[in-house]
Amino acid sequence: MGKFFSKVGNFIKWVLIVLLAGSILLVLLFRYVPVYTSPLMFIRAWEQVSSGEKIRWHHEWVPLEEISPDLPLAVMSCEDQNFLTHSGFDWDAIQKVIEEREEGERFRGGSTISQQTAKNVFLFPTSSSGKLAWFRKGVEAYFTVLMEFMWDKQRIMEVYLNTIEMGDGIYGAQAVAQEHFGCDAKDLTRNQCAMIAITLPNPRKMNSASPTNYMYRRQSWCLRQMKWLGHFPMREEKSED
Repeated sequence: MGKFFSKVGNFIKWVLIVLLAGSILLVLLFRYVPVYTSPLMFIRAWEQVSSGEKIRWHHEWVPLEEISPDLPLAVMSCEDQNFLTHSGFDWDAIQKVIEEREEGERFRGGSTISQQTAKNVFLFPTSSSGKLAWFRKGVEAYFTVLMEFMWDKQRIMEVYLNTIEMGDGIYGAQAVAQEHFGCDAKDLTRNQCAMIAITLPNPRKMNSASPTNYMYRRQSWCLRQMKWLGHFPMREEKSED
């Protein structure tokens, strides 16, 4: 019996080693290789097929240099204003979320752009609760730490803007620019970037091509935040430092 448990223990140990090494290699690979698909894209396609609908999958990878510099600034203004200074986790924002939940205020997310990128690229975004939810959060945190260690902020933003859901069957900056505004991502205007950014909490309900009065108000708020933050440092600026 002792030998059996010893073999099981060794098997589990090697499985953990393989998973750990594989995850590190995968994050290192995606530091250089474009991320052409994500688990969410496949989930949405399966949902459409299951509902008897035609698959809607619009996605085209473009480097950060071919995206309007106003778009990373807009999503940073709306989603994660401390993105450039934190190390993957915005503890002040997390504390505010906890306080709001305790006071019964409207729930809002506290995930950073780094955390959202880790979830989009490395995890299947299924609903979970209890211990499973904590396990998923732990895995998300693990990949967030790896990304922050191996990637720079420009790469995290580049992957985020190419994989995030931006509409019904629309993924990434190039796809939403073409489908909603009839242009390439590099030609998006400041107003269009702000409109895209404010839809990200729920891009299948808030259509950046057909804004409501509420969306216009949120766009105005986003534009003010963009003016306050100033700009997002692109790669060419970083190389000059």
